[in-house]
Amino acid sequence: MPFRWSQRSLKNMVGLHPDLRKVCDLALQKSPVDFIIIGGRRSLAQQRIYVKQGKSQTMNSRHLYGLAVDYCGVGGSFDMKMLRLIAGGFKEAAKELAIPIEWGGDWKSFKDNDHIQLSAKKYPNNWEKK
Repeated sequence: MPFRWSQRSLKNMVGLHPDLRKVCDLALQKSPVDFIIIGGRRSLAQQRIYVKQGKSQTMNSRHLYGLAVDYCGVGGSFDMKMLRLIAGGFKEAAKELAIPIEWGGDWKSFKDNDHIQLSAKKYPNNWEKK
């Protein structure tokens, strides 16, 4: 049985770039485990709070522009094995759709294991202004 988005995930995907939404939708079908989107587009006020709390390191987050999502396994699991499996689903979906993404777990300096974003090279933060 294919996985389906929860109401929480649907709410958290409002305002995403259409390409990221496509990747999310296909990733849900490609992932071997069910997951939820726990964060999508953020307001500037929310981003300030996250930076102050140390949950984010920048005021230029890709979340501000609808270019990033955070996820976890259903039930709130942040188990690394599960996050990798889900990231694999995102990577497979992105490849199939020819939409370049980045997984925060692949980053060298700041690991963000529950984070997926559209590639900054193809999707600049000012995409809405074009």
